[in-house]
Amino acid sequence: MPDSSPTVLVLCGGLSPERDVSIRSGRRVAEALRGQGMAVTVSDVDAQLLGKLNDGPPDCVLPLLHGAAGEDGALADVLTTFGLPYVGSPPDATRIAFDKSVAKAALRRWELATPGSVALPHTMFRELGANQLLERVVERLGLPLVVKPTRGGSSLGAAVVHDPSELPAAMVGAFAYGDVALIEQCVVGTEVAVSIIDTESGPIALPPVEIVPDGGFYDYNARYTAGLTEFFCPARISEPVSRAACDLALEVHRRIGLRDYSRVDLMIDASDRPTFLEVNMAPGMTETSLFPQALDAASRDLGTVFAALVRTAIARGSR
Repeated sequence: MPDSSPTVLVLCGGLSPERDVSIRSGRRVAEALRGQGMAVTVSDVDAQLLGKLNDGPPDCVLPLLHGAAGEDGALADVLTTFGLPYVGSPPDATRIAFDKSVAKAALRRWELATPGSVALPHTMFRELGANQLLERVVERLGLPLVVKPTRGGSSLGAAVVHDPSELPAAMVGAFAYGDVALIEQCVVGTEVAVSIIDTESGPIALPPVEIVPDGGFYDYNARYTAGLTEFFCPARISEPVSRAACDLALEVHRRIGLRDYSRVDLMIDASDRPTFLEVNMAPGMTETSLFPQALDAASRDLGTVFAALVRTAIARGSR
């Protein structure tokens, strides 16, 4: 098979609540790769997958799964076990990035800016007495707060809390999507996302995308319903602030050990200081997703970028 036309298996779907977003992302990238002359097959992650990997292994696998199905490191371990080149981060880095509380703990150790937070498992929340525990959390972190599951994306189960009376319901909402809830100081400012792609000369940051949801909070509907959020790319921030945001995103990408591409979500506070919220190793690629918008702003083509990542992964596998 000539290098110019490798076979690529795009994995999307899965059983997470983000299944629909994953399918839309997978189809869009698959079509972009076909436009680059690559032979692309799209598959769900199901009981037939291992048979496909055994019987007709592709030259490269491109996982575009969201949630635990593709971002907790297990799938990367499976592909490594099968000896298949794949686009994306290695298992250990993925596990750090996927759990928001673990990623934030790592950043604090590296003395990188991230809001104060508390991670509470459902069992502890229930057994220790929710009301008294939450009162102490509010005393320590103040208001407003953001509550979200420690694992998963697309803001599923996330809520902003402005009054202590709203906190119990927000916790219940977060626990609907995971066993551990993260309670985090809500930074008021400008929300931006910085996408990273690896190149031959190292990782580079794409122009920051500024996110302005109509309802004030970038929840699931605001992310994937056209017209509910305004995006500005490049973000309406000064050049020094933009550079600081890109530097922080690159530092997160490097320190965690992410590979090929990622997206780092940040808030620019009232002092123009960027602070880390979370990192996504498999960002969405839909029409309203942030990563493709950043590519457009950088005059980079989605198909060209992913074709280069595929060829890099194949070369990495052959080594």
